Amino acid sequence: MGDSLQTAAPGSTHLNRTAQHEQLTASALATISIERQAIEALPERIGDDFIRACELLLACKGRAVVTGMGKSGHIGSKIAATLASTGTPAFFVHPGEASHGDLGMITEHDVVIGLSNSGNTEELVTILPLIKRMNAPLIAI
Repeated sequence: MGDSLQTAAPGSTHLNRTAQHEQLTASALATISIERQAIEALPERIGDDFIRACELLLACKGRAVVTGMGKSGHIGSKIAATLASTGTPAFFVHPGEASHGDLGMITEHDVVIGLSNSGNTEELVTILPLIKRMNAPLIAI
């Protein structure tokens, strides 16, 4: 961070930089602590549902189709890109566009991964019955 970003009075730059450094360090350490706690909680979530999701993806004859709205959509897009870059055929379908033609890209041979923070996202809930009619397996996160 350059001196041009400082708003302190002349002569107090060093103190402000030190305080800012301490605040940034404290914030980074707090973030790492939160992330560590989240990672440490993961083993208890590895159960039958996780195994079934893995089995569905391993047995998939088509592609992994990831969908989600808002922040979940951004995360879903990244998941689809990561799967594709590691050898699993995958793509992202925006749930708002799905009912306007993009559902035609999904087949019964695909596995759909739906992401939602609330579980009640209107656009996602709207397309679920259509996906179910296609007989495409669904992994809900």
